[in-house]
Amino acid sequence: MTDHDDFAFEPLPGLPALPPPGEEVLWQGRPATWALAREAFGLHWVAGYFVLIAFWRGWVGAVEGGAALALAMAIPYLLLGLAACGLVLLLAFAQARATVYTVTTNRVALRIGAALSITLNLPFPQIGTARLALGRNGTGTIALDTLGGARVSYLVCWPHVRPWHLRKCQPALRCIPDAARVARLVADAAEQRLSLPVVRLASASAPAPSNAIAAE
Repeated sequence: MTDHDDFAFEPLPGLPALPPPGEEVLWQGRPATWALAREAFGLHWVAGYFVLIAFWRGWVGAVEGGAALALAMAIPYLLLGLAACGLVLLLAFAQARATVYTVTTNRVALRIGAALSITLNLPFPQIGTARLALGRNGTGTIALDTLGGARVSYLVCWPHVRPWHLRKCQPALRCIPDAARVARLVADAAEQRLSLPVVRLASASAPAPSNAIAAE
């Protein structure tokens, strides 16, 4: 059996094409599976639900027939809970494996989607703010508030979005390790990119205006 790579066609992992001259890749990463399962897929809620059901059934069994009946009634629900938690972890693993977040000197790119892969390219001029939600062990989420006509679908991008922001979807680098360092890297790269002048060429048939070179 061969190890097939579904993304072997990419010239650079996480990007559909090589960066243009002058653009450098500063960082690449993906979500942490355990953190993604807990925060995006609600692993702790799934586990808690089955533990609660098992406790309730066990208590009913203890009242009706003692410890033996309590175990007989509780264990099936605990096994179902383990299976459900395993499925959640498998889904989180598949999402994390299919995801590559990229920060370059010009943009943030998100290659996302376990079943249907898409790549979101967000140039720094289209990003208004980047919000860091820092969790335990340095793992966190960086949500990107887009400007102007940059629209993305919450359902298409989930779970790589800021939770519960449905009306104005914010793409996010979700559950990444060492999130504070990556957030600082994004801020520094955006500041440097936006400080560069943008050259606008005037028409060849008309004299160049005095503001032909303007900074964004």
